[in-house]
Amino acid sequence: MGRGMSATELLVQAFTGAAQLPEAEQEMIAALILKEIDSERRWNQLFSESRDALVELVNEALVAHRAGKTKRLDLDKL
Repeated sequence: MGRGMSATELLVQAFTGAAQLPEAEQEMIAALILKEIDSERRWNQLFSESRDALVELVNEALVAHRAGKTKRLDLDKL
């Protein structure tokens, strides 16, 4: 966190600073924060819902790797 502050202290400082801005800017900041919170919830939900599928894909990749069916990715050849 910034300058030795806890997350809560930093958030309080951010809200205090935002509260001093003109109303239009406060609305914009609030909209951005709410959009970010909603996005985070959606990602968490999607990952939660797809957990079994992701585990299955990981297991398939490991089986293929152990069977020698994979090769090291050469980033210079992409």
